[in-house]
Amino acid sequence: MRQQKTLSFGELVLESEWIGKDLLITVQGGEKPHIGCCVLALPRPSLTGDGAVSSTSSVFNVTGHKDEALCRYFAEKAAAAHGCTVVCTGGFHVDGITKAQIAELLEAAKTMDV
Repeated sequence: MRQQKTLSFGELVLESEWIGKDLLITVQGGEKPHIGCCVLALPRPSLTGDGAVSSTSSVFNVTGHKDEALCRYFAEKAAAAHGCTVVCTGGFHVDGITKAQIAELLEAAKTMDV
């Protein structure tokens, strides 16, 4: 499945593919799409003890890259929602990105389905 969100300063692209019962998600966008991070997320019982499902993750970052926020968000959300192993990788880059643009990017991510 492919989704795109148009931002005021670029596009955020999210693609997902089932690999057996596991899910692979790629994130890309901005001026220089790349692989800056890889997150592996696994479902687990929520620590609240209320029976809800949450997730835990392991992160590998390319030195100097800040793509973890997006990749972790999508991986953990998908693992909890689908009850499966999820890998999310990719990167979004805009030279000189502002705090306001980062906030816009993260808000757009929250509107995307995983």
